[in-house]
Amino acid sequence: MSHKRLLIIAHAPSHNTQLLRDALLAGARAPDIGDVAARALSPFETGPEDVFAADAILLLTPENLGYMSGALKDFFDRCYYPCLERTQGRPYALAVRAGSDGTGALRGVQTIVTGLRWRAIQDPLVCRGDWRPEFAEQCRELGMLMAAGLDAGVF
Repeated sequence: MSHKRLLIIAHAPSHNTQLLRDALLAGARAPDIGDVAARALSPFETGPEDVFAADAILLLTPENLGYMSGALKDFFDRCYYPCLERTQGRPYALAVRAGSDGTGALRGVQTIVTGLRWRAIQDPLVCRGDWRPEFAEQCRELGMLMAAGLDAGVF
């Protein structure tokens, strides 16, 4: 039975963002990581109870109109106040699929998670510019890093 839970909240409306979501999940489920259960939900499917049950959170959003996706913003709108007191210190990581520079999406998410007092495990992964296959590999590595850190008790 898995004792640690990794929640991937991923808005993946396009084929490429679906590849990134799947790569995060594949990395988190790498065979040498033993004690972590990882699951991916869309922001629309995710509620406060899902966040409460998670030991760590991975966020994936495309950059939309220079900001995080409306779906991820909807998740935060619904879950911010219920999670505010109960999830302080929660480890998280962020991946952004950015057609341009991603700064607006980063700023939006980081403002909210700072208010929640979640703890970043690393700098955000920003997949900038035209699609490149290495974006999926970077996401796989991020998922593996997050799950391995949970498994080892690092965060």
